[in-house]
Amino acid sequence: MSDKELSVSEGVPERFENPGLPPHRHRMSDTDPAAATRAERQVVGLLLVSILAAIGGVAGYFLFPAGVSLWQLRLGNTALGLGLGLGMLGIGLAAIHWAKALMNDTEQVELRHEIASDATGRAGAVEKLQAGIADANVARRPLLKGALAGAVALAPLPFILPLVGNLTPDWDITRFGYTAWRNRPAGATGRRLAIDPTNEPIRASDVTIGSAFHVIPHDLGEMPGEDHFLNEKAKSVVLLVRMHPDEMRVSEGREDWSYHGIVAYSKVCTHVGCPVALYEQNTKHLLCPCHQSTFDLTDEARVIFGPAKRALPQLPISVDEEGYLIATSDFHEPVGPSYWERLK
Repeated sequence: MSDKELSVSEGVPERFENPGLPPHRHRMSDTDPAAATRAERQVVGLLLVSILAAIGGVAGYFLFPAGVSLWQLRLGNTALGLGLGLGMLGIGLAAIHWAKALMNDTEQVELRHEIASDATGRAGAVEKLQAGIADANVARRPLLKGALAGAVALAPLPFILPLVGNLTPDWDITRFGYTAWRNRPAGATGRRLAIDPTNEPIRASDVTIGSAFHVIPHDLGEMPGEDHFLNEKAKSVVLLVRMHPDEMRVSEGREDWSYHGIVAYSKVCTHVGCPVALYEQNTKHLLCPCHQSTFDLTDEARVIFGPAKRALPQLPISVDEEGYLIATSDFHEPVGPSYWERLK
């Protein structure tokens, strides 16, 4: 006896009937107009939270301007972060509650069909999309429509405002094309290199072969404003390394940019601006920890791996009469992501 005959003989059907979907359970907002109104007000409340958070973030940006003190910079950043976070959270929660409480939740069944739909199927899909738009009840709920438009318009402001406002009042973007290394003390031949964060000037004799130092311009703190100091330091940070001169490839025009194997390169990655500070002594490679761009210091910080598109800018250096390392000029190309090369 076959398996099929055995199944039939035992009273087991060859095919089971489709049990279908369980009975649909209506929500309170489906049967009670007061509950629907209450849900609508809750959605509006969440959108108002988003609007107020965005306004608060913008207000914090102006109440605690950068450039006055470090604590004001922190308060301003905190206000912007909270405004952006709560603004987006309010919109997200409002969208979820709107869908759960006000939009149609009737179970839909769609049978499988061939991938390539015919004209009738496409027309049906368009019809369903239009039904979904109508089901959102935007046209019949002007209060929701206004609150949603306001929240969506204001929520991104805490993110966009710093990007625009930090371009300085005169919108002079050329400041991205130079650093504090160009600012020389009166009567000096060049700004000295100083160890970060002690601000102690460094002599060439202190840099042994294989060593690496993180340096900034000496007396950078003399510039007015704590925030100005932080901005200038961020652009001017340099990695100082000493190698055997025989290991270095020096291109024409850069013969006097190093001093007895001591070279200085910007720590700001040319990809997206992360701090490049992982130095591998044996290979003389410099690694960016964010996206693994790798630069070869024996070959003028040329990119050998990763998404960076150009070498790290080199800082021309020499020594003064006291043996301290100095910068003979600013970087000859913009520091940071390759975008700023367009300023030249």
